[in-house]
Amino acid sequence: MNYMDLHRIFDLQYQASRAQVDVPILVRRERLLRLQKMLVESGAELSAAVQADFGVRSERWTEMLDLMLVRNMLKHTLKHLGVWSRRQRVRTPLMLQPGKAWVERQPLGVVGIIAPWNYPVQLSLAPAITALAAGNRVMLKPSELTPHTSAKMAELVARFFAPDEFCVIQGDTGVATQFSGLQFDHLLFTGSTAVGRRVAQAAAVHLTPTTLELGGKSPCILSQSCDMQEVALKIAYGKLVNAGQTCIAPDYVLLPRGQEQAFAEAFRAAVQKLYPTISGNPDYTAIISKRHLARLKQMLRQAQSLGAQVHWMHEAAAPAAEGDATSWGEAVERQLAPALVFGTTGQMQLMQEEIFGPILPVISYEHIEDVINAINASPRPLALYWFGNNETERDAVLARTVSGGVCVNDTLLHVAHDNLPFGGVGDSGWGAYHSEQGFLRFTHQKAVFVQSRWAATSLLYPPFGEKFDRVMDFMRRWF
Repeated sequence: MNYMDLHRIFDLQYQASRAQVDVPILVRRERLLRLQKMLVESGAELSAAVQADFGVRSERWTEMLDLMLVRNMLKHTLKHLGVWSRRQRVRTPLMLQPGKAWVERQPLGVVGIIAPWNYPVQLSLAPAITALAAGNRVMLKPSELTPHTSAKMAELVARFFAPDEFCVIQGDTGVATQFSGLQFDHLLFTGSTAVGRRVAQAAAVHLTPTTLELGGKSPCILSQSCDMQEVALKIAYGKLVNAGQTCIAPDYVLLPRGQEQAFAEAFRAAVQKLYPTISGNPDYTAIISKRHLARLKQMLRQAQSLGAQVHWMHEAAAPAAEGDATSWGEAVERQLAPALVFGTTGQMQLMQEEIFGPILPVISYEHIEDVINAINASPRPLALYWFGNNETERDAVLARTVSGGVCVNDTLLHVAHDNLPFGGVGDSGWGAYHSEQGFLRFTHQKAVFVQSRWAATSLLYPPFGEKFDRVMDFMRRWF
């Protein structure tokens, strides 16, 4: 798509949003119902497209982690749309009575969404749901790394929506760059922190407000009080969903010193229970591309060169020598086996970047204070996971660390809670878009005050004198 076409579509939505500022609830609901119908009729097509993009990714994963989450969000949004959209009455302070006031919730206008490749249906449509519910027009730019899914999404959205309501823009990173420079009323980006910074800079040219859903190194903290086998299974599940290509995946483990061997054995058993085999296993997702696989391979090589120990969770899982395609090739060969890494340091790429793969560094600690200090010395993560039965320790971690979200004694599930906001903080992003928080993210809350005919504010008008002083004295004493 060229620059002129992109601007033409944006202008179409922009003019439509200005021509119909007040979008009735019935219109919003009908748009959401169309989206719901699209998913009911074409969910299998979208799953097949995701499978084609990854090479190996079970359509059951896509059904659970992409389609089901979106369907649940649609259901929840339709149920609460009337309340969320309603005029919000507020109490008027005594000094302004008998006037009255409320907050009017209005659409922003045109919302741009730049979606990533790892959950290409969920992370495209979830923000679109709340943006449409808030009465906005939506332009979606899906990832060029999932071309089958992006093309199918464009085809389906064009079938169910007029281009001035909701449209999909396909293209490479050049198109994405042009897209982020459009004068949206709000722009949501999901992706890496590095690219998020560039998106924020492009949006700032037009003072476009942004929601940035970024990544980060989300820690798993194991308390001395936890059940190692139970915890290892939950961490293995959360880490290996989509082969670790999840923004809230556990990125590294912090466990009490002396528990390293116990955790390694429990984690190996958990991995082999979930995935008895790796190569050719339809339940175990492939790394999205050769380039991403090469990055993970380089991270491991660099860590080993600096003294780290890599423990593969399946026999003969270590990568073959450079140039041997039997372990690192295409499609099935992109199924990288899980690995634990011990002895990592801050100089290693594994500990400097979000891993986004099935590699899990393990770090030992002496005291929970060390954990809290280490987390606070690092960029704030998108998620934090704590495991154990010591509520005092749990509450200390919750109170003294900052993260986008927290899940206690499990992983990932906080993102599926209908009534919890989802978003980052600091380097892991800003803003949230699930549930009512998402609705409000794409809504202008306009303050309205209606003066009464019986108002006495004229007593405060100049010229000032003794009457003004008496009124001010009364107000100081009673208001």
